[in-house]
Amino acid sequence: MAVSRLEINFIRLLSRCESIASEKRGEAEWRLEKYVGALEEMLVALKKSSSKPAPEVLIDYNRKVDFLKGLLEAEKLSSPTEKALANQFLAPGRTPTIASERMPASKTVHMQTKARCTGEMRNELMGTALSSTDNKETDLRHRRGVPLDERQSAAELDAVLQHHHNLQEKLAEDMLSLARNLKNNTLAAQNIIKQDNQTLAQSMRHADLNFEKLKTESERLEQHTKKSVNWVLWLMLILVCFTFISMILFIRLFPKLR
Repeated sequence: MAVSRLEINFIRLLSRCESIASEKRGEAEWRLEKYVGALEEMLVALKKSSSKPAPEVLIDYNRKVDFLKGLLEAEKLSSPTEKALANQFLAPGRTPTIASERMPASKTVHMQTKARCTGEMRNELMGTALSSTDNKETDLRHRRGVPLDERQSAAELDAVLQHHHNLQEKLAEDMLSLARNLKNNTLAAQNIIKQDNQTLAQSMRHADLNFEKLKTESERLEQHTKKSVNWVLWLMLILVCFTFISMILFIRLFPKLR
């Protein structure tokens, strides 16, 4: 099914929103909120369109838009603890938005946001135990430590991505090995069935030959039996006739004595 122009524009805007969400934004940043509002309108229009995508694709689009909305609402909270708790309940998309992504961008944004909120919570807990003079130095250290947190989050993200990549490679190798084993087993079963068919065909041919031989021998035996019966019958008739004639001659030659 061809992708409509509206869906192409929606995917581009969604990819742009995910890219902005992955960056560190200031309080004056307004583009993401406006873009997410436009995304909602385009999603409504896409659902009403005659060339709308498949239902599972629409569900994933709706999931990604809801994730971006929840991300904006979580960023408006004042407490880092509330932000971290709100981020825990966010559900990122399950499929990549564009083909060049190795994993869904919304999942990457979710992991970065969780790491950032965790860093803010840690900084807040560390700052509550210091005096007002130390708070200035702590704030300065925190401001200097933001790139470190970001580098740590990026390192953690790279580690997670590498772990997922290794798992995918291992799964691909396992699937390839299973496919090879299945192919070998299929070929072996095919050869066994072929040999059994040949053996069965030979057995059927031998059975047909034996049946023909048995039929021929039965006919010969039947003919032989008929011939034997005829000779015995004629022999008995001849013997009876000879006996009768002999008795007549004997009576004629030797009359009864008076």
